Amino acid sequence: MGSYTCCLCFTRRFRSSEAQPPADVRAAFATYAEGAAHMTADQLRSFMSEAQGGDGADADAERVMEQALLLRQRQPLLGKLAKPAFTVDDFYNYLFSEELNPPLGSQVTVHQDMTAPLSHYYIYTGHNSYLTGNQLSSDCSDVPIIKALQDGVRVIELDMWPNATKDDIDILHGRTLTSPVELIKCLRSIKEHAFSASPYPVIITLEDHLTPDLQAKVAEMVVETFGDMLYYPDTESLKEFPSPEALKERIIISTKPPKEYLEAKNVEENDDGTQEEKESDEEAWGKEVPDLQTELEYAKNDHEDVDDGVDSDDDDQKKPQSSPLEYKSLITIQAGKPKSDMSEALRVDPNKVKRLSLSEKELVKAAPSHGSDLVRFTQKNLLRIYPKGTRVNSSNYNPFIGWIHGAQMVAFNMQGYGRSLWLMHGFYKGNGGCGYVKKPDFLLEHGSDNDVFDPKADLPVKKTLKVKVYMGDGWHADFKQTHFDSYSPPDFYTRVGIAGVPADTTMKKTKAVEDNWTPVWDEEFIFPLTVPELALLRIEVHEHDKSGKDDFAGQICLPISELRRGFRAVPLFDRKGMKFKSVRVLMRFEFV
Repeated sequence: MGSYTCCLCFTRRFRSSEAQPPADVRAAFATYAEGAAHMTADQLRSFMSEAQGGDGADADAERVMEQALLLRQRQPLLGKLAKPAFTVDDFYNYLFSEELNPPLGSQVTVHQDMTAPLSHYYIYTGHNSYLTGNQLSSDCSDVPIIKALQDGVRVIELDMWPNATKDDIDILHGRTLTSPVELIKCLRSIKEHAFSASPYPVIITLEDHLTPDLQAKVAEMVVETFGDMLYYPDTESLKEFPSPEALKERIIISTKPPKEYLEAKNVEENDDGTQEEKESDEEAWGKEVPDLQTELEYAKNDHEDVDDGVDSDDDDQKKPQSSPLEYKSLITIQAGKPKSDMSEALRVDPNKVKRLSLSEKELVKAAPSHGSDLVRFTQKNLLRIYPKGTRVNSSNYNPFIGWIHGAQMVAFNMQGYGRSLWLMHGFYKGNGGCGYVKKPDFLLEHGSDNDVFDPKADLPVKKTLKVKVYMGDGWHADFKQTHFDSYSPPDFYTRVGIAGVPADTTMKKTKAVEDNWTPVWDEEFIFPLTVPELALLRIEVHEHDKSGKDDFAGQICLPISELRRGFRAVPLFDRKGMKFKSVRVLMRFEFV
């Protein structure tokens, strides 16, 4: 029984209900147990192989049974030689255990080909990786860099500026109130934590605001800190990027080859030069992911020029000075920004690869008229997308605008929160969470006439996903009794949908189950998919509040390309992307 106090003198009592196996679970048990009250290891193996999409091929059914039996809350007294039978409740405990029955197939195993050039992969990329909070006044530190690396992020961005005495290098967001952190501290932390979550290469993108003497000092620091971990080519430029496999446990530097030092510039690269209204916290953290189709349509009808500011190393504002050879030779991935004509910027050089940086606004503006050019460019070269300058509270954008055009480095503010960042977390759960996800074949192929995938094309449905939401559990263990409602148990409902290309994007929701910590929804949803290779399954649970804003109760995003069919225990995460200890949802996935 659960008791809630109302009006100081009145107590409401609610009967707590134990989670019971759904009817579909009981039916599956009865089918594979052939009507018996207990299931054998061979019968469980058959279920895992046939109903769960091949789980039984390599699974040790006996081990699964033993672990599921340990989940029993109350074990009957057994003789020394007695072996407990595997009942329908044990079967249910196995299905509702994330450790025994996770939603993704290769959660800890890299399973994609890692021998293709870097340009063939999406790369987990951070933006202003040193910031602890907002873009204007937060502290700079190596702590968010360490956390990003531990989470599997593979691209770390550092903005380098002379310190107050002009004799050393600080990392900070220039011309803001952010407090600096020393470059050497960041480099040492990167070295220590670079491969704690993944053995695949870490790329350091440098925004260079230094004089040649300080560039030489950077070169000395980088070489001394990383030693043999540092990879740099023998030639001045590369014809093709190496593969992630060839660059395992290596550090790579990416920046524009230094030609000059600009003592002053009006606008930083990250400022898109507009006077847009600052976002509220609600817009940044609480609202839906920006609709991709709406953004593209707006850009198509907007004929204003896009001024994305002046990059620190634009060629049209040169102040000629000699550059230290050592610094220049350490740059593996040469970077730049478009000077004027986008067609020229996206021209593919058969003898040289490079990295191009565009703001999210520049990309949205270019996409309607240069969609295929972007895809063609990213088949060989790297494209980095970064947040527009008005995102001062470190919010993020819809990452699919970059992914559908082949952009490998969709740079996000990892210290932020919100639905866009949840998508990023979910996308890089793929391929064992190694921070590199192979781009789908359609973005890498080209025809005899050099034609490539057109992101604007209307595509047929390739696959249909059926999702059944059975029930949820674990909130009573992870939250206080009055966390959601002071006067009664929570009224949970689930939102389920797809994040992807505009044709696939949708959200649906279940009914709200009133006054129950263990809600049973038992609802099914169908999602036709035109580009399942990029699509993410979005799952959110909320608590319905009749008197105000609904409360958040958990979320997860999962790459549909790696979703395991059958019954699955789906763990939920908090707003910041940390997994709850107990909260999970029992679901079933089928592809038709």
